[in-house]
Amino acid sequence: MRWAVWMTLACSCLWPGCANRIPPRPAVGPDAALVGWVIMTGDRENPDQDFVCQSSPREECVLPVSRPDRRVYAHVHLYFHPAAVDLRYTGLVHIGFFENAADVKADVSVKAGGAPGNHSVTGIVTAIAGQHAMTIDVLAAPTASESTQEVREQVQVVVK
Repeated sequence: MRWAVWMTLACSCLWPGCANRIPPRPAVGPDAALVGWVIMTGDRENPDQDFVCQSSPREECVLPVSRPDRRVYAHVHLYFHPAAVDLRYTGLVHIGFFENAADVKADVSVKAGGAPGNHSVTGIVTAIAGQHAMTIDVLAAPTASESTQEVREQVQVVVK
């Protein structure tokens, strides 16, 4: 029995469905500020049940629509990647495919060469089928300077 539980835990973090899996950093310069993300879906007890898509490698994001008799929960994991210098990420991430659209306020500091900072939010997927967006609009500022980098991205999400 212990072996079966251990294998379930070990395998769950080796496969794409693992909520703790950080998407790989795309091949860009070490000075570039990046925000990665993973979208998972499931039910109220486990919104990380099914892997949907991630920032790298980029895949189509298709979520099931919520119905009155079957609510779909989505868990959005955001990763604020380190760069060659210490960074502070501030701004908003708007998640438009939630039943009640959500704005996630980013205020995350990361050390150069360290682990990504992270934040996550769970919500009910909208009952309105169609195109929705997750909009990333943050600034990354080196902690030792006044210069900033804009990190802007609009992720198209299909709910059907």
